[in-house]
Amino acid sequence: MLVGDVMSKNVVTIASHTSLADARRIMDAQKFRRLPVVDGDKLVGIVTKDTLDRTGPSQLTTFSVHELSYLLNRITVEKVMRKEVVTVTPDTTVEKAVALAQAKKVGALVVVQNHTIIGIVTTNDFFYKVLNHILGIGMPGSRIVVRNCYKGRDVENVVAAINKIGVEITTLFTIDILDAKKHDLVIHLETEDSSSVIKAIEQLGCQVSERER
Repeated sequence: MLVGDVMSKNVVTIASHTSLADARRIMDAQKFRRLPVVDGDKLVGIVTKDTLDRTGPSQLTTFSVHELSYLLNRITVEKVMRKEVVTVTPDTTVEKAVALAQAKKVGALVVVQNHTIIGIVTTNDFFYKVLNHILGIGMPGSRIVVRNCYKGRDVENVVAAINKIGVEITTLFTIDILDAKKHDLVIHLETEDSSSVIKAIEQLGCQVSERER
């Protein structure tokens, strides 16, 4: 899966001379948590809601209401924005993008193509549009775990047993937890009743259990 498949395309940008108050109003109106900062055609930074919160009233309690309002309308995002923006292209793989976000410790990656911003991808995008589908979160059916089943032939035998019964597989993945010495196969089935599948897999000599979705 590529970044272009999961990114948000309705990107709103602001200029570096935008006041903190205006940036906050835009975020609240659009329900965004971050805004790329663009001057002309150049991406110069990114400002987040958390940054604005840290520069908000709780940090300026010694000022009067009028002084506070004046400051928030005078201070620009250039003073508080993060200038090192982490970018990716739409054809970057999701795996590489996640690794990059983790390495850089950022919650969003700006997507650029030919030096133009075309989207933004966040950790929420990775969770809701990728991880949820892989894990079958929110999908109907049942989930089973086949213990110590991760080698190709073993997985092939389990899938063949399920196909023989005629139950459809929604998702399938292996868990390799070295510290716990676990190598399990997790299968999300379309059926709510997994008893026949469990029985068939147990007949292969495997240990199987149903897991709460």
